[in-house]
Amino acid sequence: MVRASRLTAMLLLASAVASAAPDARPGANPIIRDTFTADPAPLVVGDRLYLYVGHDEAQRDEMFNMKEWLVYSTTDMRHWTRHGPIMKVSDFTWAKKDAWASQTIFKNGRYWFYAAVEHDDTHPGKAIAVAVSDRPTGPFVDAKGSALITNGMTPKGTHSWEDIDPTVLTDDDGTTWIAWGNRQCYIARLKPNMVEIDGPIVEITPPHFEEGPWLHKRGGLYYLTYASLDRATHRDERVSYSTAPSLKGPWTYRGELTGSGKYSFTIHPGIARFKGAWYLFLHNAALTIGDLNGAIGRRAVTVEPLRYKADGTMIPVVQTDAGVTAPTR
Repeated sequence: MVRASRLTAMLLLASAVASAAPDARPGANPIIRDTFTADPAPLVVGDRLYLYVGHDEAQRDEMFNMKEWLVYSTTDMRHWTRHGPIMKVSDFTWAKKDAWASQTIFKNGRYWFYAAVEHDDTHPGKAIAVAVSDRPTGPFVDAKGSALITNGMTPKGTHSWEDIDPTVLTDDDGTTWIAWGNRQCYIARLKPNMVEIDGPIVEITPPHFEEGPWLHKRGGLYYLTYASLDRATHRDERVSYSTAPSLKGPWTYRGELTGSGKYSFTIHPGIARFKGAWYLFLHNAALTIGDLNGAIGRRAVTVEPLRYKADGTMIPVVQTDAGVTAPTR
């Protein structure tokens, strides 16, 4: 009788957990389920989409523990292939920790990887690194031997982690631009060598900007999508965006694109057009692996279809468990 009661209780518990778990179909959210991942950055190469992510390794009492960057790829937005770590923060000999948000772009026949790290004590604070590879899956190597951007280059900020979350975009004229920041958002042009700033660093901070900027272009409109936080009314970050007729601005605030990620203070947008459709990548903290629940330092990447109105503004996105497996809506 005790065994039967225990078995019944276990079955009821399993049923409750299964009913509460995210949709487990291939392509449902979270899209990576065996590893905690964050800060998604998509790159389309031919008929394959590569997704660069940070690897969350925080244990019980840790806030963030990130030592390496991973890359996955897909041809159908439902099945993902893991290609392993592409780089570790220790590969930048001048950096001491924190493999934070990154983005990779293709230019001049090579793949350029920009990432936020913690600089050593010669330039205290967060910094932007740049690495390069001949393949989208690496291996990547330090392309400069020193930081592209250090905290001393943006003295307006009131905290040492101002220089994080790089996003890069090559414009129609062939020039490449980089934007980044926390609390303040900056943009600058890169030299053709891709490892030096070319000209002034300009502040373009939009309303409620917190971090995680992402640049993309559609038609004649440029988009700056970012993690936003209205500290007077919101507990967790959301996603907002601005648009402009050029990367030099002026930028017009367009409002919120999404709400907060489930159970997550942070959120991080990444946008790509793949096989004729647009996608918005994000992260939340809804994944459980073994005895570790999602947390601020244990996040999970998600993806949703992204659609636009006739005037170029983006239709607000509702985050779902089904993701790209949901019926067309």
